[in-house]
Amino acid sequence: MRIGELATRTGVSVRSLRYYEQQGLLASTRSAGGQRTYTEHEVERVGFIQRMFSAGLTSRTIVELLPCVDSPGQDTSVAAEQRMRQERDRLTGHIAELIRTRDSLDKLIDTNLAHRATLAVTP
Repeated sequence: MRIGELATRTGVSVRSLRYYEQQGLLASTRSAGGQRTYTEHEVERVGFIQRMFSAGLTSRTIVELLPCVDSPGQDTSVAAEQRMRQERDRLTGHIAELIRTRDSLDKLIDTNLAHRATLAVTP
């Protein structure tokens, strides 16, 4: 499939797909006319890349993890496991911070509502 079809099927812009290639996250072959072509495998790969970006991983980190995704083995599994654990721990910390922020906002909302309730009672 060509780059436009991959973009449509994955919901990712053509520009992003080109960026993924530039960063070493995605590979294509070239047609005789020089157009990028992709296989079905790249649809899943783009989904994986998007999930990793959504989780806050950088393209550099994703590139480090791809060898284990592509061909898990003894050579890649130890380093990839350590890197995945680092990222998981980073995400866990970020999630905890988001929860603290949400809890603070909940308290502010409660305080605001309580204050507005006193204003409504006061003539």
